Amino acid sequence: MRLLVLGGSEFVGRAVVTAALGRGWEVTVFNRGQHRPPPGVRALHGDRTAPDGLAALADGTEWDAVVDTWSAAPRAVRETARLLRDRAGRYAYVSSLSVYDWPRPAGFTEDEALVTGAAADAGPTEYAQDKRGGELAAVESFGADGSVLVRAGLILGPYENVGRLPWWLNRIARGGPVLAPGPQDLPVQFVDARDLAEWTLGAVERGLSGPYNLTAPPGHTTMGALLEACRRVTGSAAELRWTDPEVILAAGIEPWVQLPVWVPPGSESHDAVHRMDVSRAVATGLVCRPAEETVADTWRWLRETGDEASSRPARVVKGLDPDVEARVLGLPAGGS
Repeated sequence: MRLLVLGGSEFVGRAVVTAALGRGWEVTVFNRGQHRPPPGVRALHGDRTAPDGLAALADGTEWDAVVDTWSAAPRAVRETARLLRDRAGRYAYVSSLSVYDWPRPAGFTEDEALVTGAAADAGPTEYAQDKRGGELAAVESFGADGSVLVRAGLILGPYENVGRLPWWLNRIARGGPVLAPGPQDLPVQFVDARDLAEWTLGAVERGLSGPYNLTAPPGHTTMGALLEACRRVTGSAAELRWTDPEVILAAGIEPWVQLPVWVPPGSESHDAVHRMDVSRAVATGLVCRPAEETVADTWRWLRETGDEASSRPARVVKGLDPDVEARVLGLPAGGS
């Protein structure tokens, strides 16, 4: 298989490249050249937002499939897909569950109502609208039968450039009392970027098309198991102090952002993020590794390379301020 990855040097794109190389595929990456891709690829450079930014792709080369992870204004997807529609067999666009309209019921499937996509000739708008616009742009050129829309949920794993799991690992490694958002048995759904990559490559290889919700099945792990795994892999003596959701919300702590991954049980947000139906993806080959493996490998990456979780500052999760954490736990400021 000859694969073109648009991006290919960070997080999900990097996982796709690594998985494709592991399958013995011939891989080309196209990006701005700001980060080094895995060895063994052909690298082309260009800026998809600039005039003539796609010039490096205009030489007539053909590929069996394209994987695109673009998250900003959908114009870039439209222009790239139009350029490649007669030179690539299939277009896989890594989208997001954010394309579903709000509120999303527990167990929502690919048939749930969608947001209105951003116009392809508009500048960047909201994340959800841009992602839906990207989907529409891919389908416009490759058709419903030639495009795969990977509607990913929460993505974790090595090279994460948003900072969710790295924040928890670094916080727990620091030790002391840790505000652990309860309840411990709260279900959590996420997909390891490497498992997303393997499914996506399998999808284009088998000629799948259409939208797929892509995250681990319900019951994959819990908030308690995830944080306990963080404690085990870091070797930390941190004390996880499980705290009721009501206490956390009353303190003005923002779920998901200040306490990454966590959203309170029974809320629309929990249903929307951690209760997605993924039976279609599972039926077509999705296999998810144990949560502890994701945690351990992410910690190993952080230890080997330093904290590289911040390559896109506007999207980086800051986590909980230590003084706020101490106040909620009844400790002196900086007491953790």
